Amino acid sequence: MATYKKPCMHCKTLIDGDSRFCPTCGSRSPFGYVCPTCRTPISKEQVACPGCGRHLRVICPYCGKPTFVADKCEHCLGTLMVKCQNPRCGEMQFFENQKCTACGKRLKKGR
Repeated sequence: MATYKKPCMHCKTLIDGDSRFCPTCGSRSPFGYVCPTCRTPISKEQVACPGCGRHLRVICPYCGKPTFVADKCEHCLGTLMVKCQNPRCGEMQFFENQKCTACGKRLKKGR
């Protein structure tokens, strides 16, 4: 089935509308932001996630400045994602998550 192409909100590359990530910039949310804990759609104007109540501003582990819970820091562009250690999963996860949102495995602390 053919799908319409939509622009990635981060790099403007046209990708399939049902894509879960952008192959050009690597964003895991090419058409909108989602909560890194419960995957509920969120926006930068919100203070907390409407689904789970998670605060949507965190301190960047690289530059120490407050940033929105996205793939990268708004200030230094450092990645806020870590790879799930489960060899069968390997999904990228938000650095503060306790468990992988894909497989449920507990994430180890540290980079």
